[in-house]
Formats: sequence, structure tokens, C-alpha cells
Amino acid sequence: MAELVVSERQSGDVTILDLSGSIRMGEGCISLRNSLRGLAEGGKKKILLNLAGVKNVDSSGIGELIANYTSLTRDGGQLKLLNLTEKIRDLLVITKLLTVFDAYESEPEALSSFK
Repeated sequence: MAELVVSERQSGDVTILDLSGSIRMGEGCISLRNSLRGLAEGGKKKILLNLAGVKNVDSSGIGELIANYTSLTRDGGQLKLLNLTEKIRDLLVITKLLTVFDAYESEPEALSSFK
């Protein structure tokens, strides 16, 4: 079984990736990277990561989020976060990355922020 399962769905011009599992060094990071790069290469630049099902994120996973955020932003895209677990929120607060990422608790609120 894959370390990270990525399910894609569309809401208007926003692509939502529902993630479940772990974003850790190895398979988890590779799955996330491949999914996000594939979307960007396909011209999909508004991406919302639903992290409700993510159990763990390690330093490599944080690095992967930052790298993809930077790449998308540089190319005129947007990467936003939805449904942070308490563990992930704490990690982003400690690393001061919660000030970098736009994070939302509700999907409708997150979707409307892209307009």
C-alpha cells in the first residue's frame, strides 16, 4: 500500500487533492511531487490540498510542500491548504510556515479565496 494516497477532484477552476496517509521522505514525498507537477504541467494552477487524512508529515514532507508552493507561485499559480490536523497545524506554527501558507478550515471558504 502506498504511503500517501492522492485523490483528485475539480471544483470550477480549482483542483482539490484529497490526501491520506503520510507525507514523509520517500514514497509519500514522491507521490505528492508527481501529483502537483503533473497538475502544473497540465495548466492547472489553482490547487487546494485537503490534509484531513494526513497522519504524519516529516521534515522532508514540509520541504516538499514549500518547494511546490514556491514553484507554483513563481509560475503564477496558487497552493492552499485545507483541514489541517492539530499535529500539522502545530508543526506549521513551530516552523513559522503557517504565515506562508493560506490555510482554511472549510472547503467553501478555501474555494472562494481563489477568486
